[in-house]
Amino acid sequence: IAVQGLNILVGYTGQISLGHAAFMAVGAYSSAILARQLGMPFWLALPISALITGGIGLIFGLPSLRVKGFYLVMATLAAQFIIPWLLRYPLEPLTNGSRPLDVPVPTLFGLSLAHESAMYYVIVPMAVFLALAARNILRTRVGRAFISIRDNDLAAEQLGINVFAYKLQAFFLSALYAGIAGSLLAFESNSLSLDKFLLDRSIEFLAMLVIGGAGFPLGPMFGVAFVNLLTQNLIPALIVPLRDFLPGVLPFIDPVNIYSALSPLIFGLALMIFLIAAPRGLAHRWEIFKIAWKLRPFSH
Repeated sequence: IAVQGLNILVGYTGQISLGHAAFMAVGAYSSAILARQLGMPFWLALPISALITGGIGLIFGLPSLRVKGFYLVMATLAAQFIIPWLLRYPLEPLTNGSRPLDVPVPTLFGLSLAHESAMYYVIVPMAVFLALAARNILRTRVGRAFISIRDNDLAAEQLGINVFAYKLQAFFLSALYAGIAGSLLAFESNSLSLDKFLLDRSIEFLAMLVIGGAGFPLGPMFGVAFVNLLTQNLIPALIVPLRDFLPGVLPFIDPVNIYSALSPLIFGLALMIFLIAAPRGLAHRWEIFKIAWKLRPFSH
C-alpha cells in the first residue's frame, strides 16, 4: 500500500520523495494515539489518521512550487528527519519517544482482531482496493494531469493545467496511502517503534518502485514481491557460500566486516543490475511480454 502511494507521486507525477517512511510513521502513531488516548475504534482511527498524514504531506509538498528534481528530493529528505524527531522528543508524552508504544487490539464490527492472522483478512482486501483505486486514477482528469506534469511540466502549464495544485494533490494522495499503510501496520503489530520508519525504509520503498516499474499500476506489486523474495530467500541463500569464500579472497578485511556487509552489498548489486538491464522495471517487461504474446504466430 505504501509503495502504491509512492507510485502516485513518483511514477505518475514525477516528483521524487525520500520521506515516505516518515509519512507512514505519522499514520501509524496517529492511529495509535487516537486508539489509546481517545478510545477510538479501529475503523474510525484508520481514515482519520490517513487524513492527518495527507495534511502533513501537503505541508511538505509546498516546496514543489519552487523546486524540483534533486532539490525536491532534499526537501522531502527533510521530512524524513523532521517527523521522527518530532515524534521522538516534543511528542514523547504521546509517542513514548524511542521506547516501544503499545497499540490496542483492534476490533471490527464487534469482532476482535487479536489473532495474528486476523488482520490478514483486513489488509489484503484493503491493498487490492487501493491498488485498483490507484490504477483508476490514471483514467481521470487528475491522473492525466499527473502524467502531463511528469512528462513536461512547462508544456502542461501552457495547456492550462494548474501544476502546483496537482502536485499538491499528488503529495496528498501519496501521503494518504502511506498513512493507511502505517495505521494498518500499527494495528497489525500492536507495537510501534521509530526504528521501523528510518531513512533506509524510505530508500527501500523507492528501490521497490524502481525494480517493479515506476508509472505502471502493477509496478509496486512486482517490486515489493521481488524485494521480499530477494531479502528473505535469495540473499540468505547466497550469504552462506559467500561467507566461506570471501575471507580467503579478501584476507586483508576483517571477516566480521565482510559478514555484516554481504546483505546490503548483494541488495545494492541487484538494484544496479536492474537499473542497467531493465531501467523501466519488471512491469515494463511484463507489458512487452503481453504484447509479444498477442502478436505470436498462430499454429494454423
